[in-house]
Amino acid sequence: MDLRRTDTNAADDSRGRAFGLDGDLYLPVVIASLLSLALGALLGLWLHTGWVVAGVVAVVPIALTLFWALGLKHGHPPGHDRDWLDQKLGGGDFTRSNGAQRGLLDT
Repeated sequence: MDLRRTDTNAADDSRGRAFGLDGDLYLPVVIASLLSLALGALLGLWLHTGWVVAGVVAVVPIALTLFWALGLKHGHPPGHDRDWLDQKLGGGDFTRSNGAQRGLLDT
């Protein structure tokens, strides 16, 4: 009797971690940080809008990216961010409108 031998990979299917974030999730955070710094410098130094206004505007890209990365991606299953956004914007169901689904259930 011949035994069949196959190569297997016993490792988990992890994409790795960097800076405490799963996979390549640190890249958007780093890019948004650089964008925020550049935006703050542009508004504060060259356009002379004032440091408070420049700081508030410069915080927006990094705040949105951190919300997306830490709140919707990190530690969640794949597609969680899209499901959350779809639920907030359109109800997250497969019908064109919520009224069409209710109409079928009410009859």
